[in-house]
Amino acid sequence: MKPSLLFSQGELAEFLEQRKSSLKKEVENYDADYILNVSEEDFCQYLISKYTLLTPLIYKDKSYIYEHKEVDVDVSNDPMRVIFDRSRPFYIKGVQIVIAVPFEGDTELFYYRPSTFTFNPPAGKIVGQEIHLIYEMTKHDEEKLKKNFNYDLSEIEKYLGWVKQNVESFNNSLNTYVKQIVHERKNKLLNDLNLVNSLGIPIKRRTGVPTTYSIPFIQKKPKFEPPQVSKEPFKPEPVLSTEEYENILEMIYNMSLVMERSPRTFSKLNEEEIRDHFLMVLNANYEGQATGETFNYGGKTDILIRANNKNVFIAECKFWRGEKKFIETINQLLGYTSWRDTKTAIFLFNKNKDLTSVLEKVKKSVKSHPYYKREYSLKSDKLKKETIFSYVFHQPGDKNRELILTVMCFDVPT
Repeated sequence: MKPSLLFSQGELAEFLEQRKSSLKKEVENYDADYILNVSEEDFCQYLISKYTLLTPLIYKDKSYIYEHKEVDVDVSNDPMRVIFDRSRPFYIKGVQIVIAVPFEGDTELFYYRPSTFTFNPPAGKIVGQEIHLIYEMTKHDEEKLKKNFNYDLSEIEKYLGWVKQNVESFNNSLNTYVKQIVHERKNKLLNDLNLVNSLGIPIKRRTGVPTTYSIPFIQKKPKFEPPQVSKEPFKPEPVLSTEEYENILEMIYNMSLVMERSPRTFSKLNEEEIRDHFLMVLNANYEGQATGETFNYGGKTDILIRANNKNVFIAECKFWRGEKKFIETINQLLGYTSWRDTKTAIFLFNKNKDLTSVLEKVKKSVKSHPYYKREYSLKSDKLKKETIFSYVFHQPGDKNRELILTVMCFDVPT
């Protein structure tokens, strides 16, 4: 076994750029229907996880003797020996000792030179998840062997520290880079589709076109698999803009302030009567398009805003009656939504005194729901309140059909 120089097969900066190019090419290789159907956030997280690099971490305390054997050692360069012809190898019997040092992380990073380096890089051999350090000697010198081993490890760890600086910069840039290229490709496909649809000419779809892209087997990270999508061709869907959605929520929040300032008016109202006050405000802004107790998909919903015969906003008004009833309200709301609905809300009224306890139970209940995916960040500063929570759920039966659910909690005056 012969060692070779580590961190010397190419520039780490070039390797990282090539990795970004590979990521971009992978996104471009996915079928259009896949990109348009898949959850953009899930797809981005998959790519970020797959292409994030892990700087190797050495476990010196787990080092062990991998191999030792008798070998012929070339001593032609030893100035202390009398050798008449140093132009040729001069061998004597010696011993070769291979010390294996386990590590975890990406093995490729041992081969590329970081932006900071020396002109005398360490030597070794990468075998699986181990560094093999190879020593040959003609005399049994235990102290010298330990000294050389510790020096070589310190040099490798020094290089890995420089590698880590470059890798962390790369990893930190992945989130923005991935979201940009995925968003750009999705927008391009949507614009292409809008162009074709605007022609008014029927489209003949190709048959047998795959809706997913087969990921090559990656031995290093076999757990990374792209999100699965429906095999149905993508169809454009009506969507309520995020700005309009937050505008609706702001109207509701402002109405809650009115409720707090008028305790005599609201203290004796039931759910339907409070809902009617919200409807009055919404209809004043949406020209009578907000309705109450309207049939939709799987039942009747408390507040529904429709535009051009499309459901764009669905909400439920409920008093807090415990976690079980709250989960039932979420299920009820999901049962009302069809694939067109992406913006929903639950307006939760609390007549109990301990609102803090209710807020904790709301957060716990939401995150335990089987259709919960992640938290969602509302952009409006007016909605960044401790009594307002926003989440991403997926439609029952399709993890890529996402909807936003905002829970707004209000104390009903007594």
